[in-house]
Amino acid sequence: SMLKETGPEWLSEEVKTGTTIIAIEFDGGVVLGSDSRVSAGSSVVNRVMNKLSPLHDKIYCALSGSAADAQTIAEMVNYQLDVHSLEIDEDPQVRSAATLVRNISYKYKEELSAHLIVAGWDRKNKGQVFATLNGLLTRQPFAVGGSGSSYVYGFVDAEYRKGMNKEECQQFVVNTLSLAMNRDGSSGGVAYIVSIDEHGTEEKVILGNDLPTFFDQ
Repeated sequence: SMLKETGPEWLSEEVKTGTTIIAIEFDGGVVLGSDSRVSAGSSVVNRVMNKLSPLHDKIYCALSGSAADAQTIAEMVNYQLDVHSLEIDEDPQVRSAATLVRNISYKYKEELSAHLIVAGWDRKNKGQVFATLNGLLTRQPFAVGGSGSSYVYGFVDAEYRKGMNKEECQQFVVNTLSLAMNRDGSSGGVAYIVSIDEHGTEEKVILGNDLPTFFDQ
């Protein structure tokens, strides 16, 4: 198997819990989501929140590596974007944020750059989703990553439609995360959803028992 025993501890742990990250663009904004199947109270929510890190007021990144690494990268990018936006005297563009995240994560830890999504809103290009594909950062209508993601690829390809509105995109994200969590049959899952448009950022935590259930046909 590719995973050698000597690999980073978090890698095997993440694979077991199967985190999925997802982002989708709608007309005027983006919706991001991540899931967590780590049990026990409020630490769950913190753990999930660490998968989706704010880089600026209206730009988030989703990293499916370890929460600590994701946090560190997010903080570095956050600082650089603050400096950058002061210099140019306007909010940073999503593309700039995505490029920074990619460059830092690439240097920081090779394996992080495999599953990396940056999404947000800026005045110039409105809602945008960027994801790494073979080491290249490309803008995509939606992106799915993380160790739980291969299971849901078929679902998202079938369910995705161009021109979905904000509510439909939120439902698309919730359904995808629910399906991914359903797969490994563990309870205590949480979905964390962030919606961003020109008016701001709205964060929402959905506990497992409020998530839609999928039954195998």
